[in-house]
Amino acid sequence: MECTVSWTGAAGTRSGMGFLAETASGHTLVMDGAPDAAKPENGGQNLAPRPMETLLAGAGGCTAYDVVLILKRGRHDVRSCSCKLSAQRAETDPKVFTAIHLHFSVSGKGIPQAALERAIAMSHDKYCSATIMLGKTAVITTSFELSEA
Repeated sequence: MECTVSWTGAAGTRSGMGFLAETASGHTLVMDGAPDAAKPENGGQNLAPRPMETLLAGAGGCTAYDVVLILKRGRHDVRSCSCKLSAQRAETDPKVFTAIHLHFSVSGKGIPQAALERAIAMSHDKYCSATIMLGKTAVITTSFELSEA
């Protein structure tokens, strides 16, 4: 897997903290830093997600992908799935994630609660590369709600 991340600067001025990631699959992702009132040249313009927000979003996408796929492979009629993540970071550098909570909201027709619990556990324990990697620094917890569609 490869990705190229390039500093974009602010509107061609080469100040600011904007970045453009180009992935091997041919997609682009824009990232930006938070504005810095004390040193504007070191801050972003708040035009895109922060890199750490992008990392957290990627973890959510990875695990939600697993949950939907595992349920579908079990022949369950999944109609929707979302994963809300909340994270805490260390107060000092490097400000790694120290705790991440993933709350899944799933709806479908006749999905047993045990099937959803199993799908979340399988993603958490075996398949989701992102959350398993982040679990090296963060305590990861999960919860869910299941509704009939």
